[in-house]
Amino acid sequence: MNGRLLIDECLSVSLVAVAKTRGIHADHVTWLVKSGWQDRNLAAFALDNDYVVVTNNRRHFLREYANLSLHCGLIVVVPAAPRTAERALLGKALDVFAELDGDLVNMAVEVLEDGRVLVRTWCSAANDRDHIDDPTWR
Repeated sequence: MNGRLLIDECLSVSLVAVAKTRGIHADHVTWLVKSGWQDRNLAAFALDNDYVVVTNNRRHFLREYANLSLHCGLIVVVPAAPRTAERALLGKALDVFAELDGDLVNMAVEVLEDGRVLVRTWCSAANDRDHIDDPTWR
């Protein structure tokens, strides 16, 4: 797999282990001394360092990535999922990640609380900005 994951500080550090048990390189924002960074700075850092961002900060990161013409990908674990559910939900996203050989270039993967996973193109050339504030999942 090509992708590396950058787990946002809003998610548990235990998600790094979930990724690593599947052979996926993952780092947590706090381990990289990036806690407290604004989302636009984390998005730029991820882009510069070939990371797929994993977050539950859905609106902010969808807005940031909607402005990029090229990025490594975004995984959104349903906002406000209980910590106990995060690991299982990330596992669902990593199933898709594996199916795509770790290649999420210009893609957004959203994992819903019921385990459904939505994958869509998400970049400056192709996105549905209305989805940011009023999500519709098919």
